[in-house]
Amino acid sequence: MGYYLNSTQAFSLYKSEAESPYFVDKTMLLRELIPLVEQGNKHICITRPRRFGKSVMAAMIGAFFGKGTDSSGIFDSLKIAQAPQDEGVFLSDQPDETFDYRQYMNRYDVIYINFIEAANESTSYEEFITTTKEILQEDLREAFPDVKFRKKGTAIQDLQKIYEYTQNKFILVFDEWDCIFHKTYTTDEDRRNFINWLAALTKDKGYIALSYMTGVLPIAKYSSGSTINNFNEYTMATDDLFSEYFGFTEAEVDDLYSRYAARTADRNVSREDLKYWYDGYHTPSSERMYNPRSVVEALTRNRIRSYWSATGSYAEIAAYIVNDRADVKKDVALMVAGEAVPAKVEEYAATAMRLSTRNEILSAMVVYGFLNYENGKVHIPNKELLDEFSKTIREREDLGYMNRLAMESDRMLQATLRGDTKTMEEILAFAHDLSSVSSETEDAGRAHRPKVDYNCAALPYTETPLLDYNDETELTAIVNLVYLAARDSYYVERENKAGTGYTDFIFYPERAGDDGLILELKVDDTPEAAIRQIKDRKYLLKFQGRMAEKKRHTGRVLLVGIGYSRKKKDHHCKVEIVKQVN
Repeated sequence: MGYYLNSTQAFSLYKSEAESPYFVDKTMLLRELIPLVEQGNKHICITRPRRFGKSVMAAMIGAFFGKGTDSSGIFDSLKIAQAPQDEGVFLSDQPDETFDYRQYMNRYDVIYINFIEAANESTSYEEFITTTKEILQEDLREAFPDVKFRKKGTAIQDLQKIYEYTQNKFILVFDEWDCIFHKTYTTDEDRRNFINWLAALTKDKGYIALSYMTGVLPIAKYSSGSTINNFNEYTMATDDLFSEYFGFTEAEVDDLYSRYAARTADRNVSREDLKYWYDGYHTPSSERMYNPRSVVEALTRNRIRSYWSATGSYAEIAAYIVNDRADVKKDVALMVAGEAVPAKVEEYAATAMRLSTRNEILSAMVVYGFLNYENGKVHIPNKELLDEFSKTIREREDLGYMNRLAMESDRMLQATLRGDTKTMEEILAFAHDLSSVSSETEDAGRAHRPKVDYNCAALPYTETPLLDYNDETELTAIVNLVYLAARDSYYVERENKAGTGYTDFIFYPERAGDDGLILELKVDDTPEAAIRQIKDRKYLLKFQGRMAEKKRHTGRVLLVGIGYSRKKKDHHCKVEIVKQVN
């Protein structure tokens, strides 16, 4: 057993995962890979966002096929062993041969490399690639001492020699192949050299039974022409094949929650919480998928919160939004408000190094898991990611317009809870002033524009407004932004069926005893008319029903009416307390 060749690393990692109380059995992936192994010289690259189970699957493949450790103690009790034995799914010449997973378990020499480890331990690309090659070559020469290797031969030449002497085939498992590309010490030339090395290692090589790679970014992005076109790539946005093995399905989360309920007396996580916080992704065939790592973390810790914070996603989100090159800020403002925006996902253009168009930036967000792509549109998938976007908007002053609106959102919420309609109207006027700045007003004379004194700096004249007060969708988005802080302690539902009509927003309190809010926005009408609509269409019934389902005592229920006059360009607000909900 070596460091990369037939090491115990993959076995140890997968064994630890399989013994977890919230383990999800995805071993049927092996049944899809075994025919490829039988055929030989097959190459797969699975690209998924971080925390979507790529490393677990890579470890599973290494543990199952590798000769290093007897893994029957793991797999004999999993789905791969329990599957029907006579499906005839393989490529054997004997059509009546039955499937026996043990024919393939621990029968192959597996080279398993987690490139993150090698990249993190290096201070330069040269150190990274030299160390990787040297360790691999040491493993090969130690494992095959009878083969006559060239004294100055390379690891690739050694693999060819081994195959010539023994007809021995290898399975290559490379986890996070692209991590070296994100290191600050890696140059464009280094990236090309690494791609060329992968091509030389894998392309048209008789010694390969299967090469299986995982990464965040598609390998084709970095490969020009036919450099490394031997890999079949499978992405979350465009490929259904293998999609069920990365992320958790509804049924799998149901099962996990049942285990959680059985082993946790004082439960702080509801099944509804898991859906609200971690659902929202879809396969190309529209099967719902959950972020697997976040679901497991929430159940393990008995706490609902964002678990993306440990991945460095905040800085990446901020960089994408701040470096706005094609109306991405406006897209983000609309998505934070609950809208889906049209986009053409260009999966091979999604690289963190050079994003020059709107579609490239949005594509990168999809590839990294910040957005979901469905039916030609992208949107923020769940509460977990919405919190990351909201945090970015409120903390980054260089986001200008969005930051100014969001910074007023806590004051707007508190004013609403107090029934302070004067402050509410002032903040909405401020939002209107921001959205009304245009190149025409700039030319008309900057010095004559009155200063805004709402505890927030005035909009710079060099910044173009994002949202239009004359557009209904964008007007709703503006109102959503000035209530952005409410999402910290409320489940905010927008434009859903309620009673006999549609309401703009219902704010369901997450904490027992907090007030609930039902907000209606009317254009060219009065706030009294908005509240009357809330009552006439029985929007309160939905609020009461949801709180009863959650068995949560709430404080007051506030009906909030906002009227905006397009002619007078002003707002009027009304807050009415209707009842106590016990």
